Amino acid sequence: MATWIQRIIGASKLDVATYEEIEADRGATGQALAVVVLSAVAGGIGVSGEAGGLAFVQLTVAALAAWFVWAILVWFIGTKLVPEPTTTANLGELLRTIGFSSSPGLLRIFGLVPGIGGLVGLITSLWMLASMIVAVRQALDYKSTARAITVCIVGFLAYALLLLGAALFLGLGAFVFGGLLSRGVTS
Repeated sequence: MATWIQRIIGASKLDVATYEEIEADRGATGQALAVVVLSAVAGGIGVSGEAGGLAFVQLTVAALAAWFVWAILVWFIGTKLVPEPTTTANLGELLRTIGFSSSPGLLRIFGLVPGIGGLVGLITSLWMLASMIVAVRQALDYKSTARAITVCIVGFLAYALLLLGAALFLGLGAFVFGGLLSRGVTS
């Protein structure tokens, strides 16, 4: 069995065997949580020069909530809406693999380096997306990478709709749109 650091490296390398090991290890959920937190902290530190210390806390809390909600959505979409005949997965398996797919996000700490913050953000975001696709493919026992990509896209759209619905429900939509209106968008 690989160490936690070896799993982070393997997940970052998009190593299928690493994701299979993580999926099968019920004890790795805490490790996955730690990866999500550290990735969020690295991202928070990486943007703290631009957004301030509050962004650090907000990003960490949002990352934990997003990880859990995202895993539920991917589990439902992948096992109920578009499963393959070999698909068997539970929420724990998705929490673990998706959590480790955040491993490349540890590099977001380099967003602090002047002049490369945007590039670091772009590269790590694309890398994390690729890691997510591998994580989803392995956790859902898919043979098709295209199906894993589809689940990620549909999951993202569902997630975005949930966020929009929550914002509207909490009255944040009026705040955002009111802010745009007060800036003269309609004048």
